[in-house]
Amino acid sequence: MKVLIAFVVVVLVDVVASQCTCNTMKWATCDGEPCQCTLQFSDVFKQPIDCTKLVPKCFLMKAEMYRARTGKSTRSIGGKPVETAFVDNDGIYDPECENDGKFKAIQCNGTEVCWCVNSAGVRRSDKGDKNIKCEHAETYWVRLELKHKEVSAALDEAKLKTGIQNALLERYKLDKTFVSEVKYDKDGRLIVVDVKKPMTDRTTDLALTTYYMEKDVKVLPLFTNEQPFEVSVEGSKVSMENILVYYVDDKAPTFTMQRLTAGIIALIVVVSLIVLVGVLVLVFLTRRQKANYSKAQPREMDTMS
Repeated sequence: MKVLIAFVVVVLVDVVASQCTCNTMKWATCDGEPCQCTLQFSDVFKQPIDCTKLVPKCFLMKAEMYRARTGKSTRSIGGKPVETAFVDNDGIYDPECENDGKFKAIQCNGTEVCWCVNSAGVRRSDKGDKNIKCEHAETYWVRLELKHKEVSAALDEAKLKTGIQNALLERYKLDKTFVSEVKYDKDGRLIVVDVKKPMTDRTTDLALTTYYMEKDVKVLPLFTNEQPFEVSVEGSKVSMENILVYYVDDKAPTFTMQRLTAGIIALIVVVSLIVLVGVLVLVFLTRRQKANYSKAQPREMDTMS
């Protein structure tokens, strides 16, 4: 009888433990009754999170940085996100978050070098010191460039839009009304999705969808259930092989020439040097020609005399 009771207790504990999980964040630690989940930010600090919603991007980045520092797995492949246009141009960093999980307008990554970010945590200014002045910039428009895997037949654009809307709602809880436009290039297998909210909207966080979606497509899902992101079109599942995210804020970014990559700067320098050398050679040849002419002229006059 005692053995039976012990067995029942163990089964009940296992059932409770299995129910106490965070479906929206696989790195979370969950326990207690009622179930409470936290994300580890440091060796001593755990951030409580609400697992009924997508976890704020700022919290996710802090957790990912901690896992990277302590040698825990965060991804299956390395490398930064693509650094094109107004993309996540610095990749992962250790951000400063507000209590509600929003990004602070100024970020320094624990250094003396600081920069301004938008509500999605993406750098929108040149880097400076801690005296840099930053204002809040809200990302109200996100453009997703998705490349889908090979399919047997071209997709219908209207049905594809419906499938995208349904997938974003089901997986990321993003209302269908935010998907303003979907364009499709069947030859390039390219799907362009514009996600917009009113510029005055401060409650909908588009960065939640983009961060989870980038992980789903490019790395590994952040959800406990690691099923990949797929779009249902006419009963068929369409999977993605690449994603690029562009951000548009309610205020223009303040990048200058400092934002250019080292390769572009080097190219500009080389071209400038080539032009300068060409000008110097031209000036030298012109002076030499004039000098030869001035020397030849007296000899001709002497011959004539």
